[in-house]
Amino acid sequence: MTQTRTDASRTLVCSVLFLDIAGYSQRAVTEQIRIKDRFNEVLANSLAGLEARDRVVIDTGDGAAIAFLDDPERALFAALAIFDNCGELSVRMGINLGPVYLSKDINGQDNVIGDGINVAQRVMSFANAGELLVSRSYYEVVLLLSGEYATMFHAKTAQTDKHNRVHEVYAVSQAVRVGRRVAEAQAKLRAQRRPAAASAALRGATVSDAGSHFIVSGPSRESVETELARFAAEGAKVISAPGQVGAKWMATFENRRAAARVSVEKLGMKTVVTAATREAVEAKVNELVSFGARVDHPIEDIGGTWTAVLDEGF
Repeated sequence: MTQTRTDASRTLVCSVLFLDIAGYSQRAVTEQIRIKDRFNEVLANSLAGLEARDRVVIDTGDGAAIAFLDDPERALFAALAIFDNCGELSVRMGINLGPVYLSKDINGQDNVIGDGINVAQRVMSFANAGELLVSRSYYEVVLLLSGEYATMFHAKTAQTDKHNRVHEVYAVSQAVRVGRRVAEAQAKLRAQRRPAAASAALRGATVSDAGSHFIVSGPSRESVETELARFAAEGAKVISAPGQVGAKWMATFENRRAAARVSVEKLGMKTVVTAATREAVEAKVNELVSFGARVDHPIEDIGGTWTAVLDEGF
């Protein structure tokens, strides 16, 4: 994925994004090939909007290193785009701003070496799967570009590498990526419901998702009651008993799985609460308010996800 350039070799300061695939080395060879193909696809899609002359991509085997030669913010934007595109692919990332030497490798392809890329790799090594960490040098520079970045990062405990070099690192707030995770959770929930809906259809009844509750409909009272009994055995609460509506029998029961999926994320001094239903968000907001939080932005539907914002007071 490296790009050929005509620039002369030189030393410069740039931002470097280093990332790898978590658990890659423990996979079977055939699985490694499949995962790496998917990784390359994600990387290509995430960098599609960048000019080749503005970055250098180096394949590291189980991941990649990307040197951004112009705007330091591009490293952050690219990392978030990768998270948006990676789906079930588990990656971890680190960003550093430092000096690198731009040259050609033995095959005549672009290559970067130096402390800038070495530190980026070490910062990444401190990250967990699904986490993005940045070095102090990178954090301080982007903070000068916009004060709004202060709410995107939170400091973590300083880390010491194998050379006894101490690194101050900052994690990108999970709330920055809340939309991506909510979308993934909803997709998984829909996938979980498909087998239940299919089995219901075989018995003559269908189950429809109405967000905060499910609707069971069937040609007879018995078919609807069979479905209600099955979900009641799992702990679901019946909202309305079977009743005849036209030629069909219908009933409703609560969507416990949707109600249970509530995301609570820190964003600076704010707390963002999201869920698939208003009831789930409202319950969590009331809980946090009881601990001293204050509602900063009331509950509203944003792009199909119910969201509320609180001031941190607990």
